[in-house]
Amino acid sequence: MSKTIAFIPSDLSTAQLHGYLLGAIGPRPIAFASTIDASGRPNLAPFSFFNVFSASPPVLIFSPSRRVRNNTTKHTLENVLSTREVVINIVNYDIVQQMSLASTEYDEGENEFIKSGLTMVQSDLVRPFRVAESPVQFECKVTKVEPLGSEGGAGNLVFSEVLKIHIRETILNAQGAIDQHKIDQVARMGGNWYTRANKGLFEVQKPLTSKGIGVDSIPEPIRTSSVLSGNDLGMLGNVEKLPSRDEIATFLEDHNEIRNLMSTNDLEILHTKAKEFLNKNDVLSAWKVLMVNQ
Repeated sequence: MSKTIAFIPSDLSTAQLHGYLLGAIGPRPIAFASTIDASGRPNLAPFSFFNVFSASPPVLIFSPSRRVRNNTTKHTLENVLSTREVVINIVNYDIVQQMSLASTEYDEGENEFIKSGLTMVQSDLVRPFRVAESPVQFECKVTKVEPLGSEGGAGNLVFSEVLKIHIRETILNAQGAIDQHKIDQVARMGGNWYTRANKGLFEVQKPLTSKGIGVDSIPEPIRTSSVLSGNDLGMLGNVEKLPSRDEIATFLEDHNEIRNLMSTNDLEILHTKAKEFLNKNDVLSAWKVLMVNQ
């Protein structure tokens, strides 16, 4: 047998312990939690400390932890304590990049639906909005919030009783059950890693601490592209600023093929070329392609 290393949790920093826990315990499902504050302003954030714990009554529990760096609480926790309502949206592969962008810590009152390019849908029984693009959405009342500690990194268990379930028909099989291939869920692993059902590991770069520009700041001809997907837009929205004209000019000097495409003024061709860079996780090069004729 190979050697092991062992630790007493109190001997590690919270950040180190957090890393070991997330690296070892997975894949973890993702609660994409939609809430509103006392003024009715929407908030949207993902949490991978999440699962289902009861069917009768139907209860989901997720845990917004206190921030490790400064021991402050997240807007989602403050909102559920205030309004006692939440919508938990399931995350599939089609929206994973937009979900990641929504995890950016935008200022209080900033609408993450708008920043991530996702669609708000009015709920039927609770005030928080549903994510239209999510394959399954649970409208919930919050029955209890159980704090697990008072230091940075401490969780807060949000007991969420399901009042209504919305399921997209396209993910159902012939018998009316959820098809596990069609729902195409993703789950969290350690670091930047996720898993996709039947596809294995893939990586999503963490959002910038300096806050990405957001999908709403992407120029309209790009945002409404018939070529670029929601995931593509989520990646493009996770940059701090757009490339300068000088940066684009330098890029074109090394890419004759793209420089030749400029004369065509064909957005579909340029967007397809940008998508090739996005598929390689080269977001800055994708932006330079998209901006050559802007």
